Amino acid sequence: MALLTDPDFPNALWLTVVFLLVSAVIGQNFLGLALALMTANAPKIVRSIVATTVVTAWVLPEIVAAFACYAFFSSDGTLNALTGLAGIEPVEWLFAYPLAAVVLANIWRGTAFSMMIYEAALNDVAPEITEAAVIDGAGGWKRLAFVTIPMIRNSISTNLMLITLQTLSVFTLIFVMTSGGPNQRSTTLPLFAYAEAFGLGKIGYGTAIATVMLLLGAVFSFLYIRILKPGGNA
Repeated sequence: MALLTDPDFPNALWLTVVFLLVSAVIGQNFLGLALALMTANAPKIVRSIVATTVVTAWVLPEIVAAFACYAFFSSDGTLNALTGLAGIEPVEWLFAYPLAAVVLANIWRGTAFSMMIYEAALNDVAPEITEAAVIDGAGGWKRLAFVTIPMIRNSISTNLMLITLQTLSVFTLIFVMTSGGPNQRSTTLPLFAYAEAFGLGKIGYGTAIATVMLLLGAVFSFLYIRILKPGGNA
């Protein structure tokens, strides 16, 4: 009951949903699929360069990736150095746009996982089916929408469930970059649970927040299965 009457809980829940949808469902998922499609027929050297570049972020320990992103978005960091070359005044990115910064950081770090899932799925699509669609006059977008996507929908569902659970548990990345601030503008449920359980000593309250995270993951997983199951409807 205390959780439902806490004015800080709706904010943390909303930020968690936004962080999840933008950085995982939209960012990692679609960017991973786009990279897999672009490199499917690319020369080997191009595939190697893309894979190395993208996977490097994924294999980094989370604490290392977090400090790298903090350095990139800090007031005297790489981003302001690059924009300064164009004559743009420095911006306190982590203060002005904290949620956007952690969203971009999570996309950068997690896209490799989706890309590898989709590369494996695309390799299992029989070339004969794609060739038949080409003969029937289907263009690139039609082949993607009516041939490729339906054939890899199980992989899409699996990928969405996994990156959803991974993103729901993201703590170190946000804690290092913004600590949930300023003014709780990037406080997702994991940081909210940590602050309540270990900052204020409310272990039971922190456990209740963790239970909400579990339920949130279950709801998203159920939706993925319902929407993407063979013959399923949205």
